[in-house]
Amino acid sequence: MTIIVAGSTGLAGSAITSAFQADGRRVIGISRSVVNLLDAKATLDFVTSVKPSLIVSAAAKVGGIGANDAFPVEFLSENLTIQNNLMRAAHEAGVEKFIFLGSSCIYPRDCAQPIKEEYLMTGPLEKTNSAYAIAKIAGIELINSYRKEFGVKWISLMPTNLYGPRDNFNLTDSHVLPALIRRFVEAVENGASKVTLWGSGSPLREFLHVDDLAEAVVMAANHYDSNLQLNVGTGIDLSISELAVKIAKATGYSGSIEWDISKPDGTPRKVLDVSRLKKLGWRPKISLDDGILSTVRWYKKNVVSGTVRV
Repeated sequence: MTIIVAGSTGLAGSAITSAFQADGRRVIGISRSVVNLLDAKATLDFVTSVKPSLIVSAAAKVGGIGANDAFPVEFLSENLTIQNNLMRAAHEAGVEKFIFLGSSCIYPRDCAQPIKEEYLMTGPLEKTNSAYAIAKIAGIELINSYRKEFGVKWISLMPTNLYGPRDNFNLTDSHVLPALIRRFVEAVENGASKVTLWGSGSPLREFLHVDDLAEAVVMAANHYDSNLQLNVGTGIDLSISELAVKIAKATGYSGSIEWDISKPDGTPRKVLDVSRLKKLGWRPKISLDDGILSTVRWYKKNVVSGTVRV
């Protein structure tokens, strides 16, 4: 079985590539240097030349609250283009299986917790990332449209907040966990006695190590076939302020932590119901404390070599 992993050098894609290789599969990665997924013809030519049996779409324009809020046109249009081009190419090449990776931000801002798959489209989205969420919702709908019209075994997985090695640590457009790692590591290096963070620290979030996601993707490729998107997470949340304390401890920072409440918090709480996934036999293996510590170590080692995205 030949597998294409789109976004193979990114956080999720690199872990998924390694997981399938460990499972004995032949994996061909797509990164921006290999083919521009915003180019429909280039994408079609590449996929038809490889003729894979499975495509995993882990390629997307992603970022934190600030980036999503500041650049909604890019987050909507680029993600729509990437996923549309990749699915069209997969269809033209007769690809039997396709796994579309979305995000837990597809769910309503104020929906009941923990979030079940059935809660999709039951209320308004969080305004700060609605453009990205709508792109991902459109991806789910397109997956299901291909299933309905052409009978293919294409599926959608909705991961919670991911973290781990090869993450984006750029403070302009990174997600909260890698941004906090960088902030606290630099505070220790600079001898800072105070770190000021965005928001109030009160929002509740769930975090999944990317290696656990990768195992879930391999499992789903082998055992899941449904038009209902599948949640992937731990089912355990904590406040951003609690997360900050954990990361401060892992980095050795002992100064004060203050909060800038003029900055947006985003959705008040977001934790997934992952009972459907667990019924398939999957469980996360990496605890948040262990995952944070290993990611801090990876960041410190690789920032020196210049391989960290900053």
